[in-house]
Amino acid sequence: MKFTVLMALFAAGLAAQVPDISFDSVANFVKMPEHIHLGEVAGVATDSKGNVYVYTRTGSDNATMGGSRIFTHGGSRLFEFDATGKYVREIGIGVYGFLVAQAVRVDAQDNIWVVDRGGSQVMKFDAGGRIAMVMGRKPEAINPGGGRGPAPAAGGRGPVGVGVRGDNFNRPTDVAFDAAGNIFVADGYGNSRVAKFTKDGVFVKSWGSRGTENGQFDTPHSIAVDAQSNVYVADMGNKRIQVFDNDGNFKSQITGVGSPRAMCISQGAHPLLYVSNSNAIDSDEGGEIYRMELDGKILGKFGQAGKQMKEFWTVNAIDCRSNAVYVGEIGNWRVQKLAVH
Repeated sequence: MKFTVLMALFAAGLAAQVPDISFDSVANFVKMPEHIHLGEVAGVATDSKGNVYVYTRTGSDNATMGGSRIFTHGGSRLFEFDATGKYVREIGIGVYGFLVAQAVRVDAQDNIWVVDRGGSQVMKFDAGGRIAMVMGRKPEAINPGGGRGPAPAAGGRGPVGVGVRGDNFNRPTDVAFDAAGNIFVADGYGNSRVAKFTKDGVFVKSWGSRGTENGQFDTPHSIAVDAQSNVYVADMGNKRIQVFDNDGNFKSQITGVGSPRAMCISQGAHPLLYVSNSNAIDSDEGGEIYRMELDGKILGKFGQAGKQMKEFWTVNAIDCRSNAVYVGEIGNWRVQKLAVH
């Protein structure tokens, strides 16, 4: 008991030593049209022109097009805004895979990548908003090959999917790309692994299983790749970030940032790592975002749990492509645009 108390005091002392970084938030940055509302903002990303993409869980099975209501297949929607936050369009109306929004990313060619946790799919849209690639397969109530569905994954919490190549997912969480265009998928909630594909979507390999050892995961929730093609995985359940080379060989781990939920590596000559500490919906603890060197040195933190501007409630997405930092919040149903000083 005494040891536990001492460790808690020591951890609190370390947290107090992390300097606070000043920042500002643009109030009501995203401007929604009348009768269209944001729900839980699971994903936010920007392209090279500064346009902002928001993938949100709306809880509605209906959408509008040309003033008429149309039926869609899920309760998630993908919106585009310009650099000022003005609404531009909705992308993917009626797409089969839109069920439970999880993440949206934009690659170097301005293709838009959507990760849907409910559909267990990763979908690529070109800059014009047309489907260019679909990875994974939406789960079916009855296995077309017989039986009630695929067998559970070894050591996992759910089915690994059909196919021996590993190109089916079980509630994936994020996607990232290296300079060669290779695709890395955090297959987080069901399979606890990272899957690597070529730029054409051909499965290369996967690594990881559920556990606490190096190279194992407990809900790999976010993924990012640096300029040297190292792969960073936010191992949320194990309260660490694991770093791998491009082939999945373990290199190092970063701790001291709570339970990392969302992650982003900035661009430029001196890239930095932004990491959100995942605070539970019903908790007032945590909620801050850390700014770090890629070697894990913490430069500072900003924000705290709450509902006001400059406060966060379960940050599920961070975009740091430009000088501004965009965060998507599940708890507060909003996007904040931040100027971090």
